[in-house]
Amino acid sequence: MRLPDGLEHIGLRLEANVLCITLNRPERLNSLNAALHAELREVLAQVATAAGTVRCVLLTGSGRAFSAGQDLAELDLSALGDVVERDYNPLIRRIASLDMPVIAAVNGVAAGAGCNIALACDIVLAARSATFIQSFEQLGLVPDSGGTWILPRLVGHARANALVMTGEAVSAEQAEAWGMIWRAIDDDALAAESEALAARLAARTTIGYAYAKRLLRLAATNTLDQQLDLERDFQQSASSTEDFREGVNAFLEKRAPAFKGR
Repeated sequence: MRLPDGLEHIGLRLEANVLCITLNRPERLNSLNAALHAELREVLAQVATAAGTVRCVLLTGSGRAFSAGQDLAELDLSALGDVVERDYNPLIRRIASLDMPVIAAVNGVAAGAGCNIALACDIVLAARSATFIQSFEQLGLVPDSGGTWILPRLVGHARANALVMTGEAVSAEQAEAWGMIWRAIDDDALAAESEALAARLAARTTIGYAYAKRLLRLAATNTLDQQLDLERDFQQSASSTEDFREGVNAFLEKRAPAFKGR
């Protein structure tokens, strides 16, 4: 993958098959505007076709926020539905459909759409000082960016209702206890731990992760019988990959596998 030039609102670093994407509008708490969305679309479209080069995506923010959500200063207030359809819905669909793990390293406040973008990632790590806020109610709006679908599946209907209606902040440690995120981490260790996890996943069987992501997403609406049939079919596909053969050979030869994501 060739990293795009001239990006103003996101930083990119590709190392050991991990692409780190940093939201980079710290003066606006990494709030999202049309220009930032356009840069994300360009980069993630390339990632979707660069599975051999990028095998894990790590998403984080610069400064003291992950993202404060939509930048209201740069928004047509009469066309919010159009903005959601043009910018946010494609972003959430892209994160969900990438054939590789997507990790969010939430370094500070994640509010509104910023919160739901983080929660849409496959694994969420957060600094202990980070907070998650469904801030839409402060503006008389409803959660978007998949929030009404993701949140009740993570924390249950009662907590999701309360968080949406009160807009109360959830600490990283509370989010971990509720199962909203995977792990709360000391602030000064977040970058190192998230990068280490990303490197670990990038070195594993990313094609297997891709199949698992699809299965877990489909499980939300399938019956048990439907899911059992899908597991059978996906297992057959997974067992036809180069990575499966490498995994079996490595096990039998008592060595570490060298997965290629194929």
